[in-house]
Amino acid sequence: MPHPSSLWRGSAPLLLASTSPTRRALLESAALTVETRAPGVDERAVEAQAAGLSPADLAERLAAAKAATVADQAPDRVVIGADQVLDLDGTVFHKPADRAGAATHLARLQGRTHALHSAVALAVDGAVAEVFVATARLTMRPLDATGIDAYLDAAGSAVTGSVGAYQLEGVGIHLFDRIEGDHSTILGLPLPPLLARLRARGLLAF
Repeated sequence: MPHPSSLWRGSAPLLLASTSPTRRALLESAALTVETRAPGVDERAVEAQAAGLSPADLAERLAAAKAATVADQAPDRVVIGADQVLDLDGTVFHKPADRAGAATHLARLQGRTHALHSAVALAVDGAVAEVFVATARLTMRPLDATGIDAYLDAAGSAVTGSVGAYQLEGVGIHLFDRIEGDHSTILGLPLPPLLARLRARGLLAF
């Protein structure tokens, strides 16, 4: 739900180049006035063109592509593009297509530490002005096939909604021994560094 007292000082609502309800909720919980627009970016095509980049740099490239696409459509708006890449020792994971794919992801992630690189691109005056990335590290506890199946039963269809087949705000929290990083970074939109950049541009009340 939108915050009753907005701290946003832009001439029009902040435009989020994403239809992610989680990212919108994060911005609204910080008392920002937000609108969303689907960027329509072919992420796999961008990834193919970015072959050789590190996972963190790939996240930045994807975020910038989304912000640039929407900024072209709305050059008078402040636009934010965001993307998150799951990195297991340099291997990038994508959202699993089904339960079997989720089980495969979890079998690879269990007992190991992976990184979530959450990138944000800020576009003003029709062009990307800033891009940054924040990283969280999550250590999944050891799981055998029985444990993975039990988790998949509990999580249901939500397992196909994220690259790691988990949501920490739900039953996915049971998968982890250790979590290092800001919660908003884990959810895909690192708020403290983003708010600092908006504040520096005079776009926030304080």
